[in-house]
Amino acid sequence: MRYIYDLTMEELQTTLMPLNAPKFRAGQIFTALHQGGPVVEISNVPKDMRTWLAENFNCDLPEIITEQVSRDGTKKYLLAYRHRDDQGQTGDAQPDLIECVLLNQNYGNTLCVSTQVGCRMGCRFCASGKNGLVRNLTAGEILAEVLLINRLNTTPAARGVTNIVLMGSGEPLDNYDNVMKFLRLVTAPTGINISARNISLSTSGLVPQIKKFADENMQVNLCISMHAPNDELRQQIMPVAKRYTIRELVDAAKYYFEKTHRRVIFEYSLMMKDGVPFNCAVNQARELANLVRGFPAHINLINLNPLHFDSNAVLTPPSREIAMAFMDAVIKSGVSCTMRKNKGDDIDGACGQLRLRHMEQN
Repeated sequence: MRYIYDLTMEELQTTLMPLNAPKFRAGQIFTALHQGGPVVEISNVPKDMRTWLAENFNCDLPEIITEQVSRDGTKKYLLAYRHRDDQGQTGDAQPDLIECVLLNQNYGNTLCVSTQVGCRMGCRFCASGKNGLVRNLTAGEILAEVLLINRLNTTPAARGVTNIVLMGSGEPLDNYDNVMKFLRLVTAPTGINISARNISLSTSGLVPQIKKFADENMQVNLCISMHAPNDELRQQIMPVAKRYTIRELVDAAKYYFEKTHRRVIFEYSLMMKDGVPFNCAVNQARELANLVRGFPAHINLINLNPLHFDSNAVLTPPSREIAMAFMDAVIKSGVSCTMRKNKGDDIDGACGQLRLRHMEQN
């Protein structure tokens, strides 16, 4: 059974043709779906059409398994979808679990969404890939995260979701076609209509896909997980670095800027190992700055969010003094740089932690 949130308005028009429905019905349904309400409650559509849709499509938004609220207002949700096999068929298997996080910020509410169930990138500091990749999310399943959380958090005074970051579980560019369709759905003027400039996509560095994404010219903000200033160190942290060099990655970033004129953001988690800087020494800051100097780029520093339940974790966050010295060295080297404020660290805020904890306890 197809998932109704996968459908574009044009696909809805085609779907409704056997019912001899006028074209405007597809627009009414599409707009109502993006408000996050049940199909059977779309009041401006005939009841028999609503019934037909409910009988012929999966119209369920994901189920909320857990909701956690941080002392800083961050909300983290553990969501469940029906499991799908390689042919897209649902069955009686255990549901597929994903996470999304809503961050209340001074410029609006940012939702961090997942694009895959699990992840196969295997980055050492990330819980999302601890059990590998289960499957890709469809475009509609990614969209449904947004619609559900927006509905739950919208108030008369403010919209529930104003910004989106594709930084949850999964590598977005490893699920390329579904993510591209999601971006078109979520920015559709007759849908939830979130501006592409309010959307950021984070990648571990799949160079060919970055260039392909640049050619889409969607005006989405590109964020690249760097986490090391040289290939030798990056290969110890991120397996993808064995496929693409940092030079290739920076060149792809420059290509993205040339095509879209959007400044590229390099994400950099600061890490200690055995009590000494692993990737956050001052000389490494200068090395990092030298890599990206010369085109509009920004470095977003992040203090590593440790796996709270992993007592054997080798990588730990640095002290504030070490972190600030690193940032100062980058700035003095002539590169734009800021330190991201950790949010939700008391509720398993980092990618994959809540899902992994739930799976280990059940």
